Amino acid sequence: MTDSHLSRRALLRYGAYSAGAAALAGTAASWDRLTGSDIPGRDDGSLVVATLGSAFSPDAVRGLLDGFRTLHPGIKVRVNPVQAVDWSDFFAKILTQIAAGTAPDLVYVATEGVQLFARDLGVPLDRWVKRDAAELKEYFADVHPSLVESMMYEGSLYQLPVEFNAADMYLNTQVLKRARADFPADDWTRDDFTALLRRMKKASDSHFTPYFWTNRLWGGVVPWPFANGTNLLAESKAPGGGWLWDSFYPAGQRRGRGGGFRWTTPQATTDRVEEVYDYLASLIQDGLCTRPEGGNGSNLVGVFSTGRVGVTPAGGFWAGGLHQAGVRADGFDVRYFPRWRTRRHQFGAAGYALLRTSKKRDEAWEFIKYSARVDTLTRLFATNQTTPARRSMLTGARYEQSGPAHWRVFYDTLDSFPGTGPIPAPPQVAEVTQVLLKHTGTALAGPRSVGPALRRMQGDLEKAMERDV
Repeated sequence: MTDSHLSRRALLRYGAYSAGAAALAGTAASWDRLTGSDIPGRDDGSLVVATLGSAFSPDAVRGLLDGFRTLHPGIKVRVNPVQAVDWSDFFAKILTQIAAGTAPDLVYVATEGVQLFARDLGVPLDRWVKRDAAELKEYFADVHPSLVESMMYEGSLYQLPVEFNAADMYLNTQVLKRARADFPADDWTRDDFTALLRRMKKASDSHFTPYFWTNRLWGGVVPWPFANGTNLLAESKAPGGGWLWDSFYPAGQRRGRGGGFRWTTPQATTDRVEEVYDYLASLIQDGLCTRPEGGNGSNLVGVFSTGRVGVTPAGGFWAGGLHQAGVRADGFDVRYFPRWRTRRHQFGAAGYALLRTSKKRDEAWEFIKYSARVDTLTRLFATNQTTPARRSMLTGARYEQSGPAHWRVFYDTLDSFPGTGPIPAPPQVAEVTQVLLKHTGTALAGPRSVGPALRRMQGDLEKAMERDV
């Protein structure tokens, strides 16, 4: 592989990723679903930016482009919203575009794909960050170092985070009133959580589900191992990164930082992971939650707003989603994820990755910087469809109309719990996710299913992690 071309072998590798992503999405093929509207088309000299189709509204995209053109009238930009089921499907389509020779210059990439793109496809931003350090000091001072570290790979920075979502717990205030239950304390525990679910169930009819969660990498089973002081893959930090931490963060905030996360040895059969699955299985057995459904939880707003669900894990994005669905600001609220052995939370972040195939790297860097400005993000995230990476943007005025009352939880999840980190997303993330979803479903399918399913999960994870991407 060179900077301007991908080798045939590399493309075959990523073709395997595409097949895995298609299986994950439960559809016939990400290759087949590619349409003409997804391909940038004939080169007109524009900087092409690919985004997940559902990430931004058309009005938000127009505002984004108008602002950038005013600042950089000499740079033509085209945003290519790729229609996809989820992040895996989106990444597969981007890889297809690369294989077809129609690669975008920039790709909006979430944590799920950071290392996938950084390893063979992305350009590190280090030289531009160092060059424009004075200009960027204000940005880094406003962004939590954990978000920045999640965008690093083997000592280099590949994206400037512009948004994130930590897995906190949303509670239906209508259901709390029905159960005559108080809003949970700030430091509530797993046992407090279980007791609240029992109280909600007792006060409701047979159509009610106390706890609802979806079977996916972000916000599925993963927050529970984090709270229990473990992870599905052994976790460590890559060396390096001092060039960034020493330049932009005070000693207290850079302590313990490294050059990005490494996820290596699978540990699905360890005692603490098995404890998590046993606990979730017990909730299902007692009728306190349903077996996890696949997908992105798109059907959840309706059942939550009508009082048929009491509690669900979600991030700041759901505040905007509930508001747009007509849920009043006082109809829900949010707390940290319950404490188990630790109070560690999981999050996912996103930003723009620069592809090696791009011949407009300096122009792309200007767009990356522009995308991270406060005024840009204020316009882009006006509907609270996510949590801005910029700490200064989380204000009472932002959540006055949409809620929740305890909106500070969104950023305080990072500030209050130093160990909070990104979901486990190695370069083999497509296969890892597919294995996790498959065996989580079987582990919770019935009594005594946990042990055998986790042993199968361990074997499949070992095979996935041994494969080159």
